[in-house]
Amino acid sequence: SAGEFARLGRVALAEIAERGRLPVVAGGTGFYLRALFDGLFPSPGRDNAIRTRLAERESRRAGSLHRLLRRFDPAAAARIHARDVQKLIRAVEVCLMTRGSLSEAFQAGRDPLQGFRILKIGVDPPREALYNLLDERCRRMFENGLLDEIRRILLLGYSPEVKPLESHGYRQGLQFLRGELTLEEAVFHAQRNTRRYAKRQWTWFRREPGIKWFSGFGLDTELQAAVLASVESHLEESGPERSGNSLC
Repeated sequence: SAGEFARLGRVALAEIAERGRLPVVAGGTGFYLRALFDGLFPSPGRDNAIRTRLAERESRRAGSLHRLLRRFDPAAAARIHARDVQKLIRAVEVCLMTRGSLSEAFQAGRDPLQGFRILKIGVDPPREALYNLLDERCRRMFENGLLDEIRRILLLGYSPEVKPLESHGYRQGLQFLRGELTLEEAVFHAQRNTRRYAKRQWTWFRREPGIKWFSGFGLDTELQAAVLASVESHLEESGPERSGNSLC
């Protein structure tokens, strides 16, 4: 979970910094990075009974959860799309369990990372070239053993409904093994969904404050030189006279 990632990640950052090294966090899951840097509010656990009732309510009257959330927490309702049932269920669940506003609890309970000066770097490659690489990556996944991996996971006794099998590529591979898609269709849908996910990542990080953007791919030598120069400048600004460690 994002909370576990933040907790374990902060331990790792501290251990790296204690060795005098520069911690580097790389990845594309914006919510997990936000949890690591900004913290999460201490939300209550899941209540399956409440979740079942809310899901049934939404199935009977589409849009009812969003209307309910607008009444409980207008700010959260403005952020969550009316068709994002999973987030709506969680938001209303928290409101019911805490008898308060999700937005107020979120702001009041955050625990930002302390003791580090953070440098955020974003790599922004040309969109068409990126999509071509993503398509090629998906094709190679299927060619290089994805279906055998899914078969092994199922043989180990895991349910087809486990969360990891909902990932892009795995979901379509499972659909192929069930006979729901042809191999060509499975690859097509995996490619399409991966491109859409990349677009959502780009939208998320464009809204994230404080990111220094560089145009191109990470393998471009000119981009690498520019990024390293930015990191060196950041380290100089965070010299021994400045309190705290650096984090990239």
